[in-house]
Parts: sequence; C-alpha cells; structure tokens
Amino acid sequence: MVFDSVAYKNVISNGLVLDKNGQKMSKRLGNAVDPFTTMETYGADAVRWYMITNAQPWDNLKFDLDGVQEVQRKFFGTLYNTYSFFALYANIDGFTYAEDEIPLKDRPEIDRWILSELNTLIAQVQDGMDSFEPTRAYRPIQEFVNDKLSNWYVRLCRRRFWKGEYGPDKIAAYQTLYTCLETVALLGSPLAPFYMDRLFQDLNAVSGRHAVESVHLADFPKSDNHKIDSELEAKMQLAQQLSSMVLSLRKKEKIKVRQPLHKIIVPVLNNAFGKRLESVRELVLAEVNVKELEALDGDGGIFEKTIKPNFKVLGPKYGKLMKGISQEVAKLTQHDIAAFERIGEITLLVDGEDIRLEMEDVEIQTQDVPGMLVASEDGITVALDITITEDLRLEGIARELVNRIQNLRKDSGFEVTDRIAIVLKNHPDLEAAVDRFGEYIKSEVLGNSIAFTEKVDGEGLVFDEVESTLQISKA
Repeated sequence: MVFDSVAYKNVISNGLVLDKNGQKMSKRLGNAVDPFTTMETYGADAVRWYMITNAQPWDNLKFDLDGVQEVQRKFFGTLYNTYSFFALYANIDGFTYAEDEIPLKDRPEIDRWILSELNTLIAQVQDGMDSFEPTRAYRPIQEFVNDKLSNWYVRLCRRRFWKGEYGPDKIAAYQTLYTCLETVALLGSPLAPFYMDRLFQDLNAVSGRHAVESVHLADFPKSDNHKIDSELEAKMQLAQQLSSMVLSLRKKEKIKVRQPLHKIIVPVLNNAFGKRLESVRELVLAEVNVKELEALDGDGGIFEKTIKPNFKVLGPKYGKLMKGISQEVAKLTQHDIAAFERIGEITLLVDGEDIRLEMEDVEIQTQDVPGMLVASEDGITVALDITITEDLRLEGIARELVNRIQNLRKDSGFEVTDRIAIVLKNHPDLEAAVDRFGEYIKSEVLGNSIAFTEKVDGEGLVFDEVESTLQISKA
C-alpha cells in the first residue's frame, strides 16, 4: 500500500471538481452566477469554504466567482501540492508511520515550531467553534496551510525529504508533515467534508493510525499545551517577516532570488529582539540568499527616518486634536523615533492633553542608503546591500543553471534518484561558473559529470547574458 496522490487529485463527488474538460468555468445568468453550475464546476467544498471564510453566516456577502477560484487554487490546490510532495518521497522511502514516534525534544527546531503552530491552530479552531464563529475558526486553517506549512515548513525542509539516509531526522520530518496533514483534514472536515475525508482516507489507508473508515468518525483534535512554544513561534515570525522584507526589496530592484547578495543590516531594537535575531540568523540568510547579516546596536546613525500620523487610525479617535498631533509628531527627532520603535509607544502633549501613540498610529519610513535598499515594517528595519561582485555573479549563474537542469530533468521524465551526465555548449560565463561552483552544481542535480563542447544537440539555455545549449542523459 502506498500514498495515492493521483486518485486524490481526481474528481471527488460533490467535493473539489472540474468539468469533464478540466475547465474552470461557470455559466452566468446575466450579471449573476448560477450557484448550481458553480458547485458543479468548483465543488461544494470550495464554494462553502469561500463563503464561510469571507464573512460570518449572518453577514451579507457579495458573491465573487474569482474568490471561489482563488480558494480552490490557493487553499485546496496548495493542500493538494503539499500532500503530493509528501506522498512522492514517502513512497520512495517506504514511510508508513510504522516507526516509533520520535520524541518532540529530539526533533529539529523547525519540526517543533510547526507542531507548536499546529497546536495553537487547534486551539484557535476550537475557540472559534465554541463561540459559534465559523469564520474565525476556519480562516486560521487556510493561513496555516498556505503561509506556515507549505510556504515555510515544506520549503525549508525539502532537502530532508529528498537527500540523506532514511534515519531519525528524515523519519521525524515525515512524521511531522504527516501529523500536520492529518490534523488539517480533521480540523477542516466540518466545512470541507468531501475533500478532507479523501485526504484523511488516503493517509490512513497506509498508516492505519485510525480504526475508522472516515474522517467524520474520528475524534476531533485536542490542543496539547506542552507542544506550544510561544517564544519559538515569535522567533520564526521574525524570520518570516525579515525574509519577506528582503525579498520585497529584491523584487523592487528586480534582483532574482537565485542571485546571491553580500549583506543585510538589521538594527537591534532591544535585548529580546537581538536574541531572536541571532537565533534565526542562518535561517534568514539561507532563505533570502545573502551571505552576511550585520546586527546594529540601534541604527548606527546610518538610517534617516521620517514619521507621520496614520490618519485612518487616529482620525476617528481624536478628531479635532489631529492638527495638534500632526504638529507634535513632526517635531520628533531621529532619537525620538528610535526610542518610539524600541519601546513601541510614545506620549505627546497636545492642547494640554496627554496623547499616547502606538506603532499602528503612525507611519515610519526609512530613506535608502547609498548602495543599499531599506525597508521598515512594524518597527523593524532592514537594509540590503545590492552590490554584485564578480564572484557573486558567477554563483548566481551556477544557481540559475541548477534550476534549468532540474526543470529539464522533470520534463524529461527522469526519476528523482537518477544520476545524470551534463553537456553544455561552450560559453565563457558558464565555464567560469562551473569551474568555480562545479561541485555544488553536481551535488544539487545528482550530476556525475559536466562537460563543454562546441556543438550540443539539446535544449536552448538563455538567461541574463548567457546563451548556450544544455543536454542531459542518464549516467
């Protein structure tokens, strides 16, 4: 028995469905949408999930077909892709959850973090359901799957699944991801009964962890407070926020993530922030593909910041006092702004009245430093050095080449374990990159050799200033 990701993707009765041609279309009646056709096309689960997570049942909802499509793609599609990833490598390694449970204390920090988030999620869902607020109960499930499980945990743990021997670390990764998928199926089953039942059954058919035939006959999960680590969640939230800010700066400057950069600078707000930053240093650097992270005590005097009131937030609260508040905010010095960010609040005297402002009450922006891009968010500032040296440029070419080879492996139908031989058409930049980073390239693509020749009968290879031809074959 193996995990079946193919059947899971097929049409599920009254669940997540496509029409016979696989089209995502719905018949419109004038400007309205036929709800029956919508459910036939997208599935009752997708429609129900869209409606409940967008508004409480007692509130009005302007139905949006694009919203249903987004739910189908971003939530159900992401959940399917996560299960498909798990099934692929679990089948290769023969994982069936037959091994003894790896103790939580013996698992890597990334496993302990996602299990902490999972138990926090269980508590949130239970609280929302106990309060008869399904929207508050089910939105966190979607956020957990998209932002934490798929976009962070699985992405950071890819190597643990497809590299290395089948030992305790890999088993811990399988057990952790299995637990997350199974728990999501249990939590989401009241709102997506068909989709979650199929996910649950496909998991349980191999592991046999539940002596029931359906997710709807299994016990609802209970949160385990001993597995919740608030400090670990806060550290990982910082890592995610810093990574998001740096990636946004890369996008602004149109620098691809595969291109390594030299340094980021982060001012330390306080001791607690400094400890968290140090603990996630290597994680952030790996995620944003930067070599160094420099932590500054304060801002080191290199950042020029501006501050202004957030009128949308303050206007309804203070009305006529807004003019005075704006004048007092404009008087704040760089030292005042730094203290505000460090403490998280500031008190101003306006027309004889003490006005306490918090971070959400103002908008703070940081000016770019020569040779660097700067971003600020929720009191956190990061500066990215965008200077690309020759060595960094060659490493970027090597990483781009790895990506193109991996894509060609997939398109050629190679098994994930196949070793390959690589042939490239002569190109000075490619040759320099392979000469400098050849071992890295081979280790990433399971390559036995890389050769250059004048003529190659293969796929065109074009990126940046590189134009060549690529050919791969089983070694």
